[in-house]
Amino acid sequence: MPDELPMFPLNAVIYPGVSLPLHVFEDRYRALVHHLLRIDDPAERVFGSVAIREGYEVGDHGAQSLFRVGVRLQLTDVESNPDGTFDIVAVGRDRIQLDRLRTTETFPVGEVRVLNEPEVVVPVEVVERARATFTAYRAMVREIAGDPLEGELPRDPAYLSWTLAACTPLPLGERQELLEAADPTDRLLLVTDLLRAELRAMNVITSLPATEVARTRWSPN
Repeated sequence: MPDELPMFPLNAVIYPGVSLPLHVFEDRYRALVHHLLRIDDPAERVFGSVAIREGYEVGDHGAQSLFRVGVRLQLTDVESNPDGTFDIVAVGRDRIQLDRLRTTETFPVGEVRVLNEPEVVVPVEVVERARATFTAYRAMVREIAGDPLEGELPRDPAYLSWTLAACTPLPLGERQELLEAADPTDRLLLVTDLLRAELRAMNVITSLPATEVARTRWSPN
């Protein structure tokens, strides 16, 4: 049976293992934070997020269309502001599939299913090719706009796949495609192809990563 989960749709694709800072000011999402803070066990202060396909994060009309695959996040830090807003940090835990969204309550509530990451043996050549491609991409971006990644690349293939997906500036649809990839092998193959396309484009347009030209930056909330 689906689980019920508070939902916070965003104009962004979030990945497991990635920290997400948010400024929360809308009444429905302030109510969501209050709800989470009433939960005694910090490990149970979880909510879901899916990317907005069409529409907006705020306003009376809000999201018109949502992607179905998103993430479950754990609230890790909360700062209350005098005006009643919050600055929070949440960390992606795992993927979810949104079956139904109810918007008639104090905050959105989704009926969701957890999508467990399959345990697969990722071929060594797939991992090394992905690492080498990102290293080349990282070197080129560092000369233009600074290092897209703090620290070293992880060794674990699954975590590596999420890290590369998070560090690669891509349009929303391609970021969602990475989130929905069946397993770490497929995700690493896909992100390697996308990074190679970025590198080819950056050799033509050297001032910015190519997708930065068309990408709309999102305001968190």
